Amino acid sequence: MASFTAGCKLSLLRPSLASSSPQHLFPSLNRAALSFSSTSLPSISLVSTGNLRSRSIVASAAVGPKLLLGSLTSTQGLKFAVVVARFNGIVTNLLLEGALETFRRYSVKEEDVTVVSVPGSFEIPVVAQKLGKTGAYDAILCIGAVIRGDTTHYDAVANSAASGVLSAGLSSGVPCIFGVLTCDDMDQALNRAGGKSGNKGAEAALTAIEMASLCKHHLS
Repeated sequence: MASFTAGCKLSLLRPSLASSSPQHLFPSLNRAALSFSSTSLPSISLVSTGNLRSRSIVASAAVGPKLLLGSLTSTQGLKFAVVVARFNGIVTNLLLEGALETFRRYSVKEEDVTVVSVPGSFEIPVVAQKLGKTGAYDAILCIGAVIRGDTTHYDAVANSAASGVLSAGLSSGVPCIFGVLTCDDMDQALNRAGGKSGNKGAEAALTAIEMASLCKHHLS
């Protein structure tokens, strides 16, 4: 007996049956046998083929969306720039060490990394933008540390650094990774520069590698 199963081809002798329900086509099958679980099977589409005397219905699985993903292992040929602020150097130097160590661990050659030093976090975006527009780098890593003080200077610098790094990436077309710490005190900053909260410089370097790979291998 013929069976109605996803992935099979049904040959129907009468074209008028093409629009009939499975129960009409196969009355001996019960309702349970004709029900399909959306979680256990992919969605199917019915395609009519053949001539009028012998039509075929082919149930085919729907194709899923295409996934583009950056790689952390295919780093050959990728070039990076690191813009690091000297202000709060006790923190930013640790972040830089974490970033450079991550690049080494993921087989990025030292000669493919350029480090640019700037006075503070406020100066990072303009340099990142200029580096991106040279076309020499696949990603720009921006490292700094802004620590809250007694005035609103913290808010002005932190907001300007964040929006500036975003703008640098958008205007240059090169991923600019935000690795600027914005903390309430020095303890919070040190905890995020290799302390109990990990090293955010290392995490930002991983993001830089993935974004560089994604843009160069899939979006260029």
